[in-house]
Amino acid sequence: MSLTAGFMTLLDTSIVNVALPSMERGLHADEAELSWVVSGYALTFGLALVPAGRLGDVRGRREVFLLGLALFTLTSAACGLAPNGAWLVLFRLLQGAAGGMVAPQTSGLIQQLFTGEERARAFGMMASVIATSTAVGPLTGGLLLHAAGAEDGWRWVFYVNVPIGVVAFAAALRLFPRHPATADRHDGLDLPGVLLLGASVLAVMLPFVQEQQWPGRRKWALLPLAALLLAAFWAWERRQTRRGRAPLVDLGLFSLRSYSLGTLLSLVYFGGFTTLFFVYTLFLQNNMGYGALAAGVASMPFALGSAAMATASGRLVVRHGRRLVVTGLCGVSVGLLGVVLIVQWVPGPAIGWAAALPLLVAGIGSGLIVSPNTTLSLSLVPVQRAGAASGVLQTAQRIGSAAGIAAVGSLYFAHLANHGSPRAALQLALLGSVGIILLALLLACADLRERQIGPGLERKEEEATAQQGS
Repeated sequence: MSLTAGFMTLLDTSIVNVALPSMERGLHADEAELSWVVSGYALTFGLALVPAGRLGDVRGRREVFLLGLALFTLTSAACGLAPNGAWLVLFRLLQGAAGGMVAPQTSGLIQQLFTGEERARAFGMMASVIATSTAVGPLTGGLLLHAAGAEDGWRWVFYVNVPIGVVAFAAALRLFPRHPATADRHDGLDLPGVLLLGASVLAVMLPFVQEQQWPGRRKWALLPLAALLLAAFWAWERRQTRRGRAPLVDLGLFSLRSYSLGTLLSLVYFGGFTTLFFVYTLFLQNNMGYGALAAGVASMPFALGSAAMATASGRLVVRHGRRLVVTGLCGVSVGLLGVVLIVQWVPGPAIGWAAALPLLVAGIGSGLIVSPNTTLSLSLVPVQRAGAASGVLQTAQRIGSAAGIAAVGSLYFAHLANHGSPRAALQLALLGSVGIILLALLLACADLRERQIGPGLERKEEEATAQQGS
């Protein structure tokens, strides 16, 4: 049930993209409102992750999961009933915050309920959900619009969450075991830490999610402000620890190489692979004459390969470790380079079908990355810190996605505006994505090489973790 809820919340990051023209017609929404329907969800989702993860540590993950799922279901219904663009934006912001409450509980519950190979398999299933939900969003949206009609079809993009949410809530209420909170309830939520981290994440994400809507360079002044806020957050958390009070994020987690490297690798990789669906489906619809449904179908090979391999990689990571991530990053790079060649060689609308094989290769590679990296990143995290640790990991993913889409999207639109060649613009954008993924590959290779030179690293980390938990 937690994976079903996770699928819904992540699906909503991409499903609305194909429904924007329907919203524009049905609500007479302007460009700014449509932009916030997409970016506002990502923004509040990212803001909620770490505080919600810590709340689950303190108050119990089952309770916070149920609360978040109930709010997500209600706000989905409210989005579908929105009478105008302004109300839709408001409900969409609330829906994103509710989704951000659910996401870290899923990882935290896996940490809490499973160990060893069972935990790795569970993370494999979770990674399969992440990959599938990201890729099938345009397809699902296209199917709903085709069935419900162009005028009000966008409403069913939100209504579809309601019956699924109700069933998932009833099942979770019955099936989820009642576990005590893994952290002391008297620890509290460290509200100054919540505000400082929230402000820093907001300052980081706003320029990226609004990159197209806020012209000029002044928006990038928020990034130095974000750095100052993050430094203030770090100082405050250290002060909390010195005074014997529970911090929002245990900074000692970053002394674990597996966690710090895995978080950085997640940030970089999500900045590369999520951009594919943005520029590729845009190219197919705007320049190759594809409808929303056909563009969604053309993206499916990536989702199928990723979902299938993510489940298998949950078993393989116990034996192969970081080597699996390196192999996956190589596969994604080769697959995307294959798409670049297809765009160069294949004429007309046949591009979508000719690219199916390289997209399948890229998807298989992606399935070897997300699940193993999550398993390795959280493997030594104490259970009482699992919610907040998962929140930080997923916040890195959201920031990486926003930054990657802004950067690669800028390459695409700038080349299109200056040279007027959609194919060349797509190739340049995909090469930008490959460059970001190769940076993630360098990080993974450096970690693998250091572990081969110093095989005692894992043992030292385990000893450090044991000292933290004592």
